[in-house]
Amino acid sequence: MEWNPQTLQFLSECFLHTLSPAPEPRRRAESSLAEAAGRPNYGLAVLRLVAEPSIDDQIRQAAAVNFKNHLRVRWVPATPDDGNAPSFAPILDPEKQQIKSLIVPLMLSATPKIQSQLSEALAVIGKHDFPKSWPALLPELISNLQKASQASDYASINGILGTANSIFKKFRFQYKTNDLLLDLKYCLDNFAAPLLEIFLKTASLIDLGANSGAPAANLCPLFESQRLCCKIFYSLNFQELPEFFEDHMKEWMTEFRKYLTTSYPALESSGPDGVALVDELRAAVCENINLYMEKNEEEFQGYLNDFALAVWTLLGSVSQSPSRDQLVITAIKFLTTVSTSVHHILFASEGVIPQICQFIVIPNVRLREDDEELFEMNYIEFIRRDMEGSDLDTRRRIACELLKGIATHYGDAVRSIISAQIQILLNSFATNPMANWKDKDCAIYLVVSLATKKAGASYVSTEFVDVQNFFESVIVPELQSPDVNAYPMLKAGALKFFTMFRSQISKHAALRFFPDLVRFLAAESNVVHSYAAGCIEKLLLVKDEGGRARYTSEDIGPVFPVLMNNLFSALKLPESEENQYVMKCIMRVLGIADISAEVAGICIEGLAFILGEVCKNPKNPIFNHYLFESMAILVKRACERDLSLVSVFETSLFPNFQIILGNVPEFWPYTFQLLAQLVELNRPPISPSYMQIFEILLSPETWKSAANVPALVRLLQAFLQKAPHELNQEGRLSKVLGIFNILIQSPGTLEQGFYVLNTVIESLEYTVLQPYIGHIWSALFRVLEQRRTVKFIKSLLIFMSLFLIKHGSSNLVETVNTIQGDLFTVILKQFWIPNLKLITGAIELKLTAVASTRLICESPILLDPAAVEPWGKMVDSIITLLSRPEEDRVEDEPDMPDFTENVGYTATFARLYNAGKKEDDPLKDINDPREFFVASLHRLSSISPGRYPKIISENVDPANQVALHKLCETYKIQIV
Repeated sequence: MEWNPQTLQFLSECFLHTLSPAPEPRRRAESSLAEAAGRPNYGLAVLRLVAEPSIDDQIRQAAAVNFKNHLRVRWVPATPDDGNAPSFAPILDPEKQQIKSLIVPLMLSATPKIQSQLSEALAVIGKHDFPKSWPALLPELISNLQKASQASDYASINGILGTANSIFKKFRFQYKTNDLLLDLKYCLDNFAAPLLEIFLKTASLIDLGANSGAPAANLCPLFESQRLCCKIFYSLNFQELPEFFEDHMKEWMTEFRKYLTTSYPALESSGPDGVALVDELRAAVCENINLYMEKNEEEFQGYLNDFALAVWTLLGSVSQSPSRDQLVITAIKFLTTVSTSVHHILFASEGVIPQICQFIVIPNVRLREDDEELFEMNYIEFIRRDMEGSDLDTRRRIACELLKGIATHYGDAVRSIISAQIQILLNSFATNPMANWKDKDCAIYLVVSLATKKAGASYVSTEFVDVQNFFESVIVPELQSPDVNAYPMLKAGALKFFTMFRSQISKHAALRFFPDLVRFLAAESNVVHSYAAGCIEKLLLVKDEGGRARYTSEDIGPVFPVLMNNLFSALKLPESEENQYVMKCIMRVLGIADISAEVAGICIEGLAFILGEVCKNPKNPIFNHYLFESMAILVKRACERDLSLVSVFETSLFPNFQIILGNVPEFWPYTFQLLAQLVELNRPPISPSYMQIFEILLSPETWKSAANVPALVRLLQAFLQKAPHELNQEGRLSKVLGIFNILIQSPGTLEQGFYVLNTVIESLEYTVLQPYIGHIWSALFRVLEQRRTVKFIKSLLIFMSLFLIKHGSSNLVETVNTIQGDLFTVILKQFWIPNLKLITGAIELKLTAVASTRLICESPILLDPAAVEPWGKMVDSIITLLSRPEEDRVEDEPDMPDFTENVGYTATFARLYNAGKKEDDPLKDINDPREFFVASLHRLSSISPGRYPKIISENVDPANQVALHKLCETYKIQIV
């Protein structure tokens, strides 16, 4: 794309139309730009447009945004993944060099909004090219920084510092490697001194301005500059303490402490923006001193006392305004880090811990207006923070983390003070419940938040209250409140306590209040009925000693009808139409309750209606998963017990399935799994409606999405088992084997291909298979030549073992050898014998062990007198497989992933737990493969006494000979 007046006019008009409120011109302009973006020098032309002063600012700003996004996708384009990711032509090197030569001076001369976009664009380039492929960048930034500093041009200074902050952030997030440390050293050698220089100069200007009463407008860019310097400080110090920063620690720390202890009335009284600017600088300082406390404690200890006092004092003066949360959180994090360090003695002075509780913890744990607003306006975000632990950066959570930190060294003092504080809060509530309900909420929150959880367990405990007494005296009154809509935040807190301490609350007590939980499902508050559903769901998961479920179908039987009615009704409440907590509870209840045919019919009808609604606009994947899981569990538990229900379920579900297969591809994996369940429950012959689906299943188009493959294989297996006769009609078997051939070509679908093949071998007679056997072996051995991975070889051994079991060793040997003379012997020696020990899984182990045993006892290839050595080696491998534990014989070395298949976005398969295929054992008549092995050897050796013990002694590992002797003793069998 040449830069000329026509290009300028074309781009200007396009960017102007992208701002149009009318959709048609906007779409045309976006389409024209997308087409032009593929041409050489497009990015350079857009950058020149941004630099053109005669063009309207709005157009230039739109162009700057487009330029930034253009670089994101084309500077280093992502590799397309199986056609799922779009492929973009990369920007060529000559254009890249010109862009790099123009962008820094243009960014510095631009207006603030355009400067911001170009700074981000520069960071995109820097992420890939800096410093090795862009050595001129840092010297150019430093040179411009020094010029801007001499001129006190803080618009340019902040633009440069913002860019440096963006390109240095990689030192925070990347693993420490030699290359990263070399890049860091380069940046430190060049930028550490200029950074300190501008930081100290700006500090002196702030002091001068603050003392002379400079207006807020003069101070704002200075504070922004210091904030950016603090951010860069954090990045450059993140990996380790650099020598330059250690040598100049005093200068940095003196200014840091000043910002925490000095007030700036000109800014702080100028309105929320001024306060925010000062707070952001102080928060950045707190992050830096916290970093030094965590990583450079020894070097930092001389400054610790002053900073601890400064932070403590600062926290006492910060208001409860949500705009000041970030400052409070970073400040409390610093104190928390100190409390768990060797310097915790700072908290040992008399009165310190009570003051922390009274002036820092309790005020920050109390509910604020914004908490109440979030509770009412955005229940999903409230639950994520309150119940699911995404509240790490909230005042409530960080205040409790500080208490936990102090308790690591001063547990008794914290327990005593907090227990007393909880009682004070509860007494305050008791005196005036209507006015002081937030005090009770605060008490419950403290108990729940300070509870400790055993690693890897759901059991939580607390040392602040007696759980059973607290439950009875504090929580039960809320559960028994006749009005489920009164004081909803208190109700939510009570339900959260019940959920958290469910393991300690006795079964008798829990069942007493189970009807109350069911009642709360009808609460208007989304949080309350979500917490009620979550509490019921979690209670049903509680296990007693020995792993026995505490609550059974008998326990929920009395409330089951009302429970299901209230759960389905909750999904009709405003904003809870796709409430994942309610749907998860439905799934859990259906997995435990006794389900009659009548109830099953009502439930599937209700679930089918919900499915029809979400098909119109699927937007909550978690809700959708539990919805399909609920349907799968109904099929599994109701239809398997009463086959007459299958037709009822088909009537309810098939209309939605047709909609899904036509218009909702994201639901295909779920639908195929449910169809597999229903096919397995059908009696042959399969109905025409299923055969139509079978035809869709055999279309190569259906298999193009990797996310569909496991579910399609699951459905195909069901058809192969239920409709073997139909499979051999109308060329269907050829299509199935074509699908198998496609699947084994890719490492990602290799195992799925073998699942298909194994089911074909299991389901069809040999006479039906015979014309295709040669093609199957040819396909498998072609892959074996190209990719000798552990996964493929194991899958091949399992398949060959299954073939032998189903169709005999002679058919196995003969069909393999038709591909190439004596090929079976090669496979045996090079692959079967050496890799047999790698087989895992109980059914797979039995299958391969029995097949290998039959080979050494039946196959002329191994019974030939000339095959003494391979016979002995096979015996050795079988003994290893049968006598050694899995961890001793299987090397924990997974196949190297095929990286080209994992680049970019790909949808993932979501397996329905309740729609899983039951593992079929093809050797049900053989209980113990070890006994089968030694009994078979005994029968073989009886034919030629004395021959086989000699072969075993010469070819079997001594340790395995001992293992074989033990097996013979165990089963009282001799090899003669």
